[in-house]
Amino acid sequence: MPDMHQNSVETAKKTMILVVCVGNDLIADDALGFEVYKRLETEGLPGHVRLEFLGVGGLALLDLLTGNERVLMVVDAVQFGAAAGTVHCLPWDRIPSLGGSAISVHDIGLKETIEIGQALYPEKMPPSIILVGIEGRCFNRMREAMTPETEAAAEKALEFIRNLFRNN
Repeated sequence: MPDMHQNSVETAKKTMILVVCVGNDLIADDALGFEVYKRLETEGLPGHVRLEFLGVGGLALLDLLTGNERVLMVVDAVQFGAAAGTVHCLPWDRIPSLGGSAISVHDIGLKETIEIGQALYPEKMPPSIILVGIEGRCFNRMREAMTPETEAAAEKALEFIRNLFRNN
């Protein structure tokens, strides 16, 4: 039987917020994660916040975890079927799964990546995981073709992220 006190002590030791912005900076709406990363990088983040950029998500996300993170926030362009530019702020239990049987590392979504991390590295996994997903439409053209509504949503996403810093 797990020692619940020990788990709370371990959670209390976790003090960092890790923000990981994901996206291919060359591809239309997929570049949105890179845009958010660039803006956050120039803002001067609080000392308890670490900012990282991943050109491609998947299992590489697990390499960024140190075990000191209290919150993992992933910022990425998504396609959940809402209007372009919609900002989704979803806790772990509401993040959709890709479903099916992924056979390629490229087909592993955030939900599956976190499940693998929880199985392999439970001590490194943060207690709070949030997806800030910005609804995109164009993922098959160069960056100049970014959907205007998606590009404009970067500021809404940044405001949510800044509020998290202020409240944590």
